[in-house]
Amino acid sequence: MQRTRLNTLFTQITIRFRQWVFNPWRRLAVILISLLFGNFFATASSATAGQTAQLDVVIAALLVAVAELISWLYYRVIPRRRLAPSQEVLRPDQAGGVPIFDNAPAGPVRSRSTLAESLNAFKLGMIYGLFVEAFKLGS
Repeated sequence: MQRTRLNTLFTQITIRFRQWVFNPWRRLAVILISLLFGNFFATASSATAGQTAQLDVVIAALLVAVAELISWLYYRVIPRRRLAPSQEVLRPDQAGGVPIFDNAPAGPVRSRSTLAESLNAFKLGMIYGLFVEAFKLGS
């Protein structure tokens, strides 16, 4: 891409946000806000869709599609363990085509990106909020 002012601005904002979220407490706060916003979104969407009672099926299908899309985005990549410097995993083409894996303990699991964690928290809050709304309507 060209280095335009807009591109540079977006790059700098992204870098500063990543540095800001690097603090675990701030990351937890962003994820908690996403969870609560998902709960609010579920309450607002069910109240809005229930007002006219004409788009209930369409809104329900849309919410299921959004939840499934977020789940697909979140679970499609498995976070791998970091290998210790002394560990080496041989490729299948080495050692006569037989893969050799070392069973020594690996390092900590790499965490997912903050965006993926926030989207998953939003999905969980949305599903929880829809369950709460269903219980309120059922009573």
